[in-house]
Parts: sequence; C-alpha cells; structure tokens
Amino acid sequence: MKVNAKLKNLRVAPRKSKIVADLIKGLDVLDALDQLEIHIKRTSPHVKKLLLSAIANAENNFGLDKNNLYVCEAKIGAGPTLKRWMPKAFGRAGEILKRTSNIEIILEERVEGKNRKSKEEMEAEFKKREKERKKEQKDAQEKQSDTEKKTGEIKKDEEKKKKEVPKKGWAKKIFQRKSM
Repeated sequence: MKVNAKLKNLRVAPRKSKIVADLIKGLDVLDALDQLEIHIKRTSPHVKKLLLSAIANAENNFGLDKNNLYVCEAKIGAGPTLKRWMPKAFGRAGEILKRTSNIEIILEERVEGKNRKSKEEMEAEFKKREKERKKEQKDAQEKQSDTEKKTGEIKKDEEKKKKEVPKKGWAKKIFQRKSM
C-alpha cells in the first residue's frame, strides 16, 4: 500500500531540494529520518517534517507498521516563481527569480501486510485517543475556570485601590513620575 504526503510552495529552489530528496530515496523510514537529522542542507528540516507526516498518515489512517515502511519515491517539482527586479547600471533592471518547490514523498511497505493493524484495532485506538482528548479538554477547562476566578478577584482588588486614591489637580499632572 502506498501512502503519500505533499509540501507545496517551499521557498527553496527545486534543484537544491532535489539533492535532499535523492538522499532518502529507497531508504527505510527510520534510516531516512537519521539521514535528514544529520544532513546540513536548508531543505532537510522541511523534508524531515514531511516524512514524519507521511509516517503518521500511514500509521493512523491505514494501520501500517513504520518499521516495515520505506521511501518509495521523493518527487520534487517547481512551484510558482516570485519575480523581483534589481536596479542595474544605466537605468536598467535585472530580473531575479525566486523559485519555490513542491515536494511529494511516497512511502510503501517492504513486506505487504506485515504487522498491519485490523480495522477493529484501529477503531479501538481511535476511541481510546478520543476519550483521552476529551479528558484533557475537561481538565483544561477546569484549570481555566480556576484561573478566571483568581484573576477576577485580583481585578476587583485593583479597582478598589484605584477608587481609594482619587488625587487630582494640576500639580499631580506636572510632577507625575512613572513607577518602575
């Protein structure tokens, strides 16, 4: 089964991105991640993030095992080109082309169906994650309501202090200093 992920309009020229893509073609997913971790090209972190996204797609959507995946293809295409102008001698202008890349990574299984999860297992995991997510949201709402209560009390205290000191007059305005 093939799984893909796409990245569009990356602000790196396609010929520079192609070097990183060619580096990971045919490698196992974990080896490709290691290669991208130590590679120093500017595209590497973006391709690594895209590869992690493709792995997540494979695991969550299709129940594939990431130890059984490899990078089948890494396609690099040209995205839209930004056109800019640079002033030159004698009133001329030179064109500057700022190129962008479209990257697509396609993962495939080494051994078809090895360690693949069934639909029932995937649904059970999904329900478990959904319960955990709801519990976290409930906890976050409780914390937020507690902090709102505390901040409400603090604001009331500040308002009382402002009401207690109603000093007015032109001398106060002239000699007023900022407190630090």
